[in-house]
Parts: sequence; C-alpha cells; structure tokens
Amino acid sequence: MSEQAPPKTTWRPQRTQNDPPGYDPENKLTWQDYDFPTVPGTVEWKTPVGEPVITVDNLGIEFLRGRKRNLSLREIIFTGKSAHDRETFWALRDINFTVGRGEAVGLVGGNGGGKSTLLKLIAGTLLPDEGSASVTEGVAPLIELTGGFIGDLSARENIYLTAGLHGMSREQVDERFDEIVDFAGPAVRDGLDVPYRHFSSGMQVRLGFAVITCLDEPIILVDEVLAVGDAAFRNKCYTRMENLLDQGRTLFLVSHSEGDLLRFCTRGLYLKDGGLEMDGPMEDVVEKYMSDLMGKDHHKQSDAARDEARLKRQDSRVRRRLQRDAERAQKSAGASTDSTAAAKG
Repeated sequence: MSEQAPPKTTWRPQRTQNDPPGYDPENKLTWQDYDFPTVPGTVEWKTPVGEPVITVDNLGIEFLRGRKRNLSLREIIFTGKSAHDRETFWALRDINFTVGRGEAVGLVGGNGGGKSTLLKLIAGTLLPDEGSASVTEGVAPLIELTGGFIGDLSARENIYLTAGLHGMSREQVDERFDEIVDFAGPAVRDGLDVPYRHFSSGMQVRLGFAVITCLDEPIILVDEVLAVGDAAFRNKCYTRMENLLDQGRTLFLVSHSEGDLLRFCTRGLYLKDGGLEMDGPMEDVVEKYMSDLMGKDHHKQSDAARDEARLKRQDSRVRRRLQRDAERAQKSAGASTDSTAAAKG
C-alpha cells in the first residue's frame, strides 16, 4: 500500500480510562500503523493471496421495459402479437473490475442503478447477456435472508435445511447449532419448534442472518441487510461482520448507508446509468456519489475536516479491533483452562 500524505489536521487520538490492551495513540496514528495480522479462521481458501476471487469482464444484462414476456391466449387468437411494449434496455453494460482475496468493497449508486442486479449476477442467481462474472470461492449471500426458509417447517428444521442447502453437513450444523440460536436471540430459542411462519418478520430475519453468517464461505455478499433488528441486535451484527473480516474474508457490500460503507469498506465502486462511473478509495467514491446525487446542495468538506473524520474513523476501528482481540484471547484462555481441568479430572 502506498504511503499517504501527512494529515492536514491537528486532531490526534487521546487515551481514555477504558482503552483496550495494546492501544498506543502516542506512537501509532492510523490503522496501518498497528499492522494487525489476519485472525485464524475456519475458511479454506483455494485462491492464492494476491489473486482475484471475483472477476467481472465486460458484463452486461438486458431487460424488457414491459413486465409481460409471453403472449396471452387472447393475443394469440386475435392478433398474434403482444399489445405490450417489447422495448428493452441495458440495466448494466461494459462493467469491468476484479476483487481480490480479503478486500472489502462497497457498491454505491442511485435507485434503479443496477446495484442489486450486479450483486445477483455475481451470486449467480441472474445470468448475463454479455460478458461474465466469475467467482472462484464459495459465497455466503446476505441478499434475501428469509429465502429458502419454509413456513410450515419449524425454526429448528429450517436451520438444518438452509445450512444444508449452503453446503454444511448435519454434523457441522450440530456443532454450530447453539451458536446460531444464541446469536438469533432468546425469542428464537423459545420458538425453535414453532412453525417458521408464526415468527415475526424481525425474528425471521434474525434467524436468517445467524444462519448465513455461520457459513464457512470466503466471500460475503451483502445487499442492504448488514444490520437488522433493534439497536442491540444491530451491534451484534456489526461485531459479527467485523469478526469475519478479521479472518481475511472478502466483503462485497451494497448499501445506501454512508456510515456502513465507510466503516467496513476500503474500496468503492460507483454505478451510474448502467455503467461503472468510478472505482477507487471508498471515501472518494462516496464523495463523488453524494456530489452527483445532491448537486449544488452538496457541501464538500475541507481537506482538514476530511482528514480529521478519517482519523477518527480509523481510531474507532482500531479500538474495536483491539477489543475483539482481547475478547478472543480471553475466550481462548478460558477454553485452555477448561481443557486442562478436564484432563486432570
């Protein structure tokens, strides 16, 4: 990574009473200064470090403007042709980019700009009319969280079904069942044997998020569902996602939330009028998108203000990572103590 220019702000991080172990604001200013290692995880990569895991090459997809594709019986008998508009348009065209192993990429653009369509092309649920979108690793799709869940089955049965459809064996689900249910919350645990259709929409989404984020897939695709539910559960979702990124997984995030994009992503893609308008640092891409969206009403920050905001985000990110490292160390020490006690017993 190339060296950044010195910040044009005098703001610097300060110590507090609740700093996590390893926090060193006197000697370290940015995220890069801490040189955090990748946390060991359960993902098995097939792609070497430095190689792309997503390759989009001259991608394009064409849609009908009218909803109706087939002739009705009336049209066949009386006219032999459709009375509906058969005009087409290119939702996406000439899209080219790659995403490397361990990158966190955010996708922005206006409503109807093709963001969700691009995500579905990458996930393989849509087929392109031109070009290709190739993915070399398994995908955990946080796109339609309740997709695949069956209303007449219980929550317990749906956990095994959905996880199984994503490639987990029954033994693997058995091993992570409590983790999934604990993450989804006490209301879900109390209703494990209740038909899924009787769950509230919030409970359904919580369970979907818990199942999908337990998958051992290297690539995470997210479409506006990074955090769901109340404030407490949203914080759990954010922490879960950051723990996955600590393991070096690849994130491809579609969102309208500037805060989420800047929190999780270092690189941004901007779709405009069906084309790739910009590919660059997330902060610059958000600035360009907001400028185009707001026009004259957009207030551009000074360089000093932008640098201060960037340093504050990085400081918060560093504190969260150090806190997670401390919690992982504590958990590991507890597990070691339990193993020693069991051996002596």
